[in-house]
Amino acid sequence: MSLNAFLVVGALLFSLGAAGVLIRRNLIVLLMCIELMLNGANLTLAAFGAYLDDMRGAALVVFALTVAAAEVAVGLAILVALSRVYPVVNVDELDQLRG
Repeated sequence: MSLNAFLVVGALLFSLGAAGVLIRRNLIVLLMCIELMLNGANLTLAAFGAYLDDMRGAALVVFALTVAAAEVAVGLAILVALSRVYPVVNVDELDQLRG
């Protein structure tokens, strides 16, 4: 496959994630859309690393996936803590969190 095919798929993943973040208001869907955006960027980075025969791109992808996994763990922990206090998953209805 060519580099352009990987870049198009990465751009589509990132665009789908960005559209989901802007349109949806469910916290779980927002977390999934953020993950889609990160995976699109990781696919693009891995494609450029493979195209340039550089292993540093693959190492960066591994580090980015590690950070993304930690982000999901923290995000889900916050979501569970919020769901115990407020039984609402809609972001627009969580206006009581403002300082």
